[in-house]
Amino acid sequence: MKRATSLALFLVVVGCGGENQAPLPPPPVAPPPVASAPSLAPAFVPPLPYPDARRDDTVVDDLHGVKVPDPYRWLEDASKDDVKQWVGAEDALTRDYLAKLPGRDALAARMKELFYVERVGIPTQRGTRLFYPRRDAGKEKYIVYWREGAKGPEKVLLDPTTWSNDGSLSLGEWEPTHDGKRVAYTVKQNNADEATLYVLDVATGKKSSVDVIPGTGFSSISWTPAGDGFYYEHLPPPATPPDPDRMKHMDMRFHKLGADPSKDPVVHAETGDAKTFLGGSLSMDGRWLIATIEHGWTSNDVYVQDLHAKSPTWQTLVESKTARYDVSVDRGRLFVHTNEGAPHYRMFRVDPAHMDRASWQEIIAERPDATMQGAAVVGHSLLVDYLKDVVDYPEMHDEDGKLVRAIPLPGLGSMAGPSGDPDSDTIYFSFQTFTYPSEIFEESVKTGKRSTWHKLSIPVDPSKYTVDQLFGTSKDGTRVPFFVVHAKDMPKDGSTPTILTGYGGFEIAETPYFASSIYPWLEHGGAWVESNLRGGSEYGEEWHRHGMLHEKQHVFDDFFAVAEELSKQGIASANKLAIYGGSNGGLLVGAAVTERPDLFGAVLCEVPLLDMVRYPLYGIGKAWIPEYGSPEDPDDLKALFAYSPYHHVTKGTKYPPTLILSADADDRVDPMHARKFAAEMQWASTGGPVLLRVEKHSGHGGADMVKAAVDKIADEYAFALAELGKPATN
Repeated sequence: MKRATSLALFLVVVGCGGENQAPLPPPPVAPPPVASAPSLAPAFVPPLPYPDARRDDTVVDDLHGVKVPDPYRWLEDASKDDVKQWVGAEDALTRDYLAKLPGRDALAARMKELFYVERVGIPTQRGTRLFYPRRDAGKEKYIVYWREGAKGPEKVLLDPTTWSNDGSLSLGEWEPTHDGKRVAYTVKQNNADEATLYVLDVATGKKSSVDVIPGTGFSSISWTPAGDGFYYEHLPPPATPPDPDRMKHMDMRFHKLGADPSKDPVVHAETGDAKTFLGGSLSMDGRWLIATIEHGWTSNDVYVQDLHAKSPTWQTLVESKTARYDVSVDRGRLFVHTNEGAPHYRMFRVDPAHMDRASWQEIIAERPDATMQGAAVVGHSLLVDYLKDVVDYPEMHDEDGKLVRAIPLPGLGSMAGPSGDPDSDTIYFSFQTFTYPSEIFEESVKTGKRSTWHKLSIPVDPSKYTVDQLFGTSKDGTRVPFFVVHAKDMPKDGSTPTILTGYGGFEIAETPYFASSIYPWLEHGGAWVESNLRGGSEYGEEWHRHGMLHEKQHVFDDFFAVAEELSKQGIASANKLAIYGGSNGGLLVGAAVTERPDLFGAVLCEVPLLDMVRYPLYGIGKAWIPEYGSPEDPDDLKALFAYSPYHHVTKGTKYPPTLILSADADDRVDPMHARKFAAEMQWASTGGPVLLRVEKHSGHGGADMVKAAVDKIADEYAFALAELGKPATN
């Protein structure tokens, strides 16, 4: 129901009132060569024997009159032998260093106890069959199971553990037909985004040899009612070298089972713009086909096609508006969840025969005190999820918009889902908080009768810990919320080793979650802090807009405000505070350490964006231009260059110890960001170690095997605890 966080960097994943834009600092000048850097002490010796990385200070681009240095441009090309050798040497140095840290193996052992337990995902009901992912205790990957009815014997449907000897093949999207007789699914190499789609007969387990479609890594799957075909999005094969404009060739196609996929008809042409994404869906009755063109995270166009018409053509529902529109269909009516004229969102009902804007009927008005985070059509009703001070408050409404009942949750936390169809009375959803393990509920739409379908069982005692929601004050006076998870007897003398994390972008709200991985940190006397920065959707679209494009600096200022508040509250002083962020959150911590190295004692920077001048040239970077801005625009370049972490590393600065984590098969955020930043930091810093760790057989979301997660998090925690002066114990 909430916009999926997997879009954060997949699409990473105007007219705001209120505060004024903070003035942007002037763009930095090119750093001087080593010999002329007065801040470098002659006797300084790097803390580790870093692999030699040649530096070329003559590589300076002139962009709109701005001199942009790029001394490690050579590290962008991962196919070159010298780059491979340097990366291998960096990773070997890092792993040797991390393996020797005190308590590292004990952390890994505890992670195994917490990770190798049974975990189950929210089920999907199709016809009389129930489908659900489960990772059994001791297993490395999730397997998708199915059963006939509520009590039928369980059967294996998709088992990625059998697909490759080294575990390099993983399961992507999967979608059963409405009758549950077939399933379409995608397979990914090294857990990267690139994928190939297959079709499987559920009862026999037989995979079709004909219905095989590459180029479906960013595809949705929308079956016809008869289950004889589906609509999907398609991309041409990746080019060598990679084509930064590839995304503009995404189109929507229809595949008839048994037909040659290479001849699938295109039902919606490519957009011709690499900054957009095309998506589609078909109503359950097979009549209404929806196409959506996403222009970043602030606006989209929506088109509707009546497949029952004699000559179906695309009709415009909305186009060229600075707002978002999420459309669902039930019984021949469109339900439009939008922030048009309502930054906290509202709901309209639309008759497809009268789609002109004047004919739309508002059925749920905007609330000033909460954001309508999402809405889903289930059981011919509307499940509406409100977010208030970063806590979920779901409600059930009828299709006229009238409130039927509030949906009670076990506490102040987060709801995920629901899974349910417009025609079905049964829905499934989960609930969790930082100290409440995920619980999946089965509930009747009509009566609200509820039962627990599955509850996560973890060998931890959450009762020892508590959660505080606090607020910091950002540079411009904005109130910034954050959650602190800590032991009930935590001292307030600034001595607690603390990890501060955040994201701040792409309209993603960082709501409370249960992660067993944070408990070894808590058990070592630490605190865990989740910050709710501008750029997300915690307080509606204005909160998002004040953290994007030319206002991106607000995100970093919010982060600093949280760090300073932690010190004021006596939770963690600077030398006890580590920061962690991945993806867009990696950009966050990269900017944080280059702007305010005095605030932090250690840095964990994972699969990050760090060169904000060249990011559109790699992966799907152009798709993020609506969120970050384009270096080809002089004003955007000024804003990007003003905070680009790679360009703000200053020779002779005592940077805190930094662990940069990359993935060798990341085709979403190119690993060149991590490589260049690591080399620059190692050259410049007079502080603690700067290490580059490279995960093998891993995409942007990491490797999909438990053992890889165990090793990675054990390395991160051992590094942070050691550098904060609280080394892990055995």
